[in-house]
Amino acid sequence: MLEGLLGLLHLVVAIWAIINIVGSGASTLSKVLWTLFVLLFPLIGLIVWFFTGPKSGSRIAWTF
Repeated sequence: MLEGLLGLLHLVVAIWAIINIVGSGASTLSKVLWTLFVLLFPLIGLIVWFFTGPKSGSRIAWTF
């Protein structure tokens, strides 16, 4: 059961990260590369994106 909850939490955080990447002011190529990085390297990709990735100016992810 714990594995399922952790998997669901990871899915929610990954979707939140991708929404923020797409909503950022970065170039299209940068958005594609960051999205692939987050998807291909799940834990490391999210951690690196959180600290160094492009951030959205409006923080659209917090409004849902």
